Amino acid sequence: MIDVRFTKRFSGLGLDIAFTAPTHGITALFGRSGAGKTTIVQAIAGGLRPDDGRIAVGDRVFFDRAAGIDMAVHTRRVGYVFQDSRLFPHLGVRANLTYGLRLASADRRFDFDRVVDLLGIGHLLDRRPHHLSGGERQRVAIGRALLSQPTLLLMDEPLSSLDPPRKSELLPYIESLRDEFDLPILYISHAFDEVVRLADHLVLIEAGRVLRAGPLMDVVAEPDVTPLIGRFEAGSVVSCSVAGHDDEMVLTTLDFAGGQIKVPRVSAPLGTRLRVSIRSRDVSLSLSPPGDVSISNRLPGRLIGLTLRDGPYVEAAIDVGGAVLKALITRESAARLRLEPGIQVWALVKSVAFDSRSVGYMRKPRPNV
Repeated sequence: MIDVRFTKRFSGLGLDIAFTAPTHGITALFGRSGAGKTTIVQAIAGGLRPDDGRIAVGDRVFFDRAAGIDMAVHTRRVGYVFQDSRLFPHLGVRANLTYGLRLASADRRFDFDRVVDLLGIGHLLDRRPHHLSGGERQRVAIGRALLSQPTLLLMDEPLSSLDPPRKSELLPYIESLRDEFDLPILYISHAFDEVVRLADHLVLIEAGRVLRAGPLMDVVAEPDVTPLIGRFEAGSVVSCSVAGHDDEMVLTTLDFAGGQIKVPRVSAPLGTRLRVSIRSRDVSLSLSPPGDVSISNRLPGRLIGLTLRDGPYVEAAIDVGGAVLKALITRESAARLRLEPGIQVWALVKSVAFDSRSVGYMRKPRPNV
């Protein structure tokens, strides 16, 4: 278990942090800029000393004020990937990677060839950083961090400096890292689409406080987290499996608890477990079975809740075969349709609402976890 409990006072911000997270998979620290996310990971890495509290990863106690423990940075064995790659410009890719090995302890869990293969950087080994794309530099930075043989990997907004194509390029490599290595990862972001694509566990941060923490799908399902996430990014996360591909129409059909949804073609074998993010702003409602409409995903369900939001908005929660979808509509629409909990509705979702950031691989199950 990752156990983080500490306080730290600054002139402009006071942190009072308390959360636990599993020592496998990705735990995302999510919040707006200035919420205190980077300060939290600096305290975990040892670059910032808390005023009080305790920080531990498994049975390794990094900091415990009461017990007089403050482990030195180099002995914490924490790998750190920054917003920019921070590669050594005068060294080639191979030398940047082997620098990580020089920092490693005798216990070497992550092999050079395996890391290079997983991150797809074998063809880059003889290049210098200035000849790499932004996504390639970040993959090399991740490799260097892994080869330092960390017991914990901190990723501080690793995609924030990349344009959308480079972000899409890097996301599958982070998913592979999550699945292939038994290594806890703390992933810091203010981009919610990254969080729902990658994370298993979610910690919501606002103004130096932890507002919610728990399994991602449980936290996202709570009605009162929408203002924390932002009404235009909030929605639902649904577990699916690949049921079929239509190469002519370039679509993939996914099975989930409430039926099937069609998304743009996904390169994944039949039966692959996926996680799909459905933003509430992309869901419309109908009181009758939709007929001649262009929307492919028409899902019958039962309205289970209506929550007023700021301005003209209402968030509707719909139970679709056990999966809960959310729809962001106007108060005028809710009044005109006379919506109330318990009635039958159809949730309508355009296939074009999904993109490469909305559909990601579920973490592979591990034995004894």
